[in-house]
Amino acid sequence: MNNESALLDATIDYLKSLQARGTRFVSVDTELLRRLARPGAGRVAEDSTKRSLPAVSPVARSVSLAPAPASTKPAPEPAAAAPSLFDLPSDAPETSAPEARPALDPAAKAAAMADLRARALACVKCPNLVAARTQVVFGVGDINAELMFVGEAPGLDEDAQGEPFVGAAGQLLTKIIQTMGLSRQQVYIGNILKCRPDTPGQSSGNRKPTAEEMATCIPYLHEQIDLIHPKVLVALGATAVEGLLGKTIGITKLRGNWRTYRGIPLMPTYHPAYLLRNQALAEKRRVWEDMLQVMEKLGMPITEKQRRFFLPR
Repeated sequence: MNNESALLDATIDYLKSLQARGTRFVSVDTELLRRLARPGAGRVAEDSTKRSLPAVSPVARSVSLAPAPASTKPAPEPAAAAPSLFDLPSDAPETSAPEARPALDPAAKAAAMADLRARALACVKCPNLVAARTQVVFGVGDINAELMFVGEAPGLDEDAQGEPFVGAAGQLLTKIIQTMGLSRQQVYIGNILKCRPDTPGQSSGNRKPTAEEMATCIPYLHEQIDLIHPKVLVALGATAVEGLLGKTIGITKLRGNWRTYRGIPLMPTYHPAYLLRNQALAEKRRVWEDMLQVMEKLGMPITEKQRRFFLPR
């Protein structure tokens, strides 16, 4: 591989790692961009790259770039602000997906997920949540799953056990998954927020995550989605949809209609907690119709019995 190709590959990997960690904009020196565009750009100095871009993981830093000869004249002052290398934020709804990257081998994928988990468990970005949480609720399931469920945030039971969807709503979600012909071990389940929203002055109950809390935490979910790369995402409830798509209109209007998130088909549906409050057969049928669409999208076999669940007899 020549120097130009090596530099381009290293730069792409570098920017992807930044984007996966939630970085939305990167400033790059204008003269550096001109040099990259010229023949022989593979000899751009490593120290120039380091000055222009923020620090990244040790894996990305291990790429070696050949030194450049000393410049014969000073670089001109940039005429305008440094350009953005990311034209759209990494969480832009329904407009762009992360650039495709080579699939990791199983060992590398497991190691990347373990590293992500370690970083999430050590996160202290939200002092109020850190002070109130029992533990971080990272996610659970198969990191090679074709189907991923996304909720809003852990509740009391999840905070105590360190696993998402283990309370009453979680037990109902497990039944839904089993009715689809799957198990919890065959899917992946996560939340936008990894910590239970604090409830000062309350001995029980939960509260909705704030927009700021969701924006702070969602880069972890982005990395989970990008590593797992499921074929289908299911957003459970209005808050999850709001956190992913920025949609604040009612879940009643959104559910059952396919969306796209990070290049992956996304099905919004009711949160299982809603079905615990509303036991109407019609509401159960609506959620089940959403799951039938998910099964069809995944190419799963659907029996006639499954098609008729929760229909009036």
